[in-house]
Amino acid sequence: MQQVIAQLLGGAYGTCRPDVPLAPYTTWKIGGPADALLIPQSKEQLVEAVKLLYRHQTPWTVIGRGSNMLVTDKGIRGIVLKLGPALETLRIEGEEVHAGGAYSFMKLSRMASKEGLTGLEFAGGIPGTVGGAVYMNAGAHGSDVSRILLRAEVLLPTGELVTMQQADLEYAYRHSVLQKRPGIVTEAVFKLQFGDRNEIAGAMAAYQDRRQKTQPLQLPCAGSVFRNPEGGFAAKLVEEAGLKGFKVGGAEVSTLHANFIVNTGQATAQDVLTLIEQVQRIIWEKKGIRLVPEVLVVGER
Repeated sequence: MQQVIAQLLGGAYGTCRPDVPLAPYTTWKIGGPADALLIPQSKEQLVEAVKLLYRHQTPWTVIGRGSNMLVTDKGIRGIVLKLGPALETLRIEGEEVHAGGAYSFMKLSRMASKEGLTGLEFAGGIPGTVGGAVYMNAGAHGSDVSRILLRAEVLLPTGELVTMQQADLEYAYRHSVLQKRPGIVTEAVFKLQFGDRNEIAGAMAAYQDRRQKTQPLQLPCAGSVFRNPEGGFAAKLVEEAGLKGFKVGGAEVSTLHANFIVNTGQATAQDVLTLIEQVQRIIWEKKGIRLVPEVLVVGER
C-alpha cells in the first residue's frame, strides 16, 4: 500500500493526499479517513491510476459529490478516487446530451431545460453526479435514468474503457449491473426530446418548489435513505409509525421528510446505522414490511 501511495504522491496521476478525513467530501458530513485521496486532473490520469492500482491489487473506492453515501467512522482502506473537474464535461448535439461522470445531475437538468430539451426534469432535485445517477439508476417523479440513457463509457477495474449500452446496464429500480460488477462511469449519453420551453420550465419550477418545501436542505443529509417498497412510499410508512424526529446520537429522522436522516451536528456513521436499523425494526414490527436502504455504506466496519 505505501509503495502505491508513494507513486501516487509523485503527481503523475493527479493530486494525492494520504490519511484524509472524508467527512468534508460527503453530503452527510460524516466519515473517517481514507488511506489516500486521489483527484486525477484528466481522464487519462484516472485511467493510468486505475491501471496502477490493478497491477498492485490495491483496493479503491470512487466518490463524486458524496451524496447517497455513508462512509463508516473507521474510514476507507485503500485509495479513494474523487472525480473532479476533468470529468465535469458537457456537450449537447441536437437531442443527445453528452455529460462527464463528475457533472452535477441537477445542473445537467437545468442546462437541458435551457436548450428546450425535455426528459431530465425529474433530475432537478437529485444532488449527485451523472456517474452516480447512472450507477444507481437515480429517479424521481415517476421517471429515472433508464428511460433516457443511450449509453455510458465505463472504466473497468482493469483500466480498460468500454462502452455499455442501456441494455447492458441491466436496469431495475435503483439498480444497475455496476452495483455487482464495479466500474467508473466517465461519460453518459442521454437521448432527450425537444419540447415546449414554457412547459419544461414550469415542471422544473414546480419540482424545485416542492423540494424546497419538503426536504431538509438546511442540514447535512444524503437524500432518501430507504427504497420505496412495492406499491408504497417509505416516507409514509416512517411517518405513520410516528418516527419523525426519532434520534440516535446526532442522527435524526427529519421532521420535514420522514425518508431523510439528518446530521444535527455531531452525528457519527454508527449513529446513522443504528437509527436505520431501529427504523427498519419498528416498521417491520408495525407494518410487516422490510425497508431496504438506498444509501450505500462504504468503508471499514
